Amino acid sequence: MRWFSPRSLDSRAKSDGSPVTEADRAAEEFLRLELARRYPDDAVLGEEYGSVEGSSGRRWVIDPIDGTRSFVRGVPLFTTLLAMIDEAGPAVGVANVPPLEETVAAGRGLGAEHTYAGEVRVARVSTVGRLDESYLVTSGIEYLPERGRRLLLEPGPLVRTWGDGYGYVLLATGRAEIMLDAGLALWDVAPMLVIVAEAGGSITDYDGTPFPQAGDVVSTNGHVHDAVVGLLGRHT
Repeated sequence: MRWFSPRSLDSRAKSDGSPVTEADRAAEEFLRLELARRYPDDAVLGEEYGSVEGSSGRRWVIDPIDGTRSFVRGVPLFTTLLAMIDEAGPAVGVANVPPLEETVAAGRGLGAEHTYAGEVRVARVSTVGRLDESYLVTSGIEYLPERGRRLLLEPGPLVRTWGDGYGYVLLATGRAEIMLDAGLALWDVAPMLVIVAEAGGSITDYDGTPFPQAGDVVSTNGHVHDAVVGLLGRHT
């Protein structure tokens, strides 16, 4: 938050064309130092500084700012993402929204909790079961493959572009029913594999295969998941 301001900030482009700021690097450095202090035998993978091997069988995955394009434009809907993966798979997922003082955190088999302005509640997806009553959020039309773009034109869900990690926060707390994403890396999706599942939702690739580790991902409240995957399948 020392670097965040409701105006455009300076950034440089990474090799893939996405922006990176001093705040991205500082946030990841901070998390790496804390993890090394608390769990020195664990491996760490981060978007900005790569991988450090460990011996414990656990690996922490860091996305210091998911939604850097929002961050640099002064939009407060960016998140810091953290996950822990053990020998049984994704075990911990955290999505923190610093400007809103909002966090969704989940542990495998332990449920999910939503912290907002100091108040902690159970995080739970909505019970909406109809596409025409659903909110669909996405990180941006330009990221989606053709089948994803066509889904946005289907009659039914109300489409909004409150995306990146914040879209999953909305889904896990019942404020949206569908999060449509694409081109994800492990650090983008690993926390969501725990958060969405523990909040009662479903997360798969566009073909309905559960627990995707990267690529094109769709998450829902579970009640509309089959219908959404069916629509995506029409566009293959």
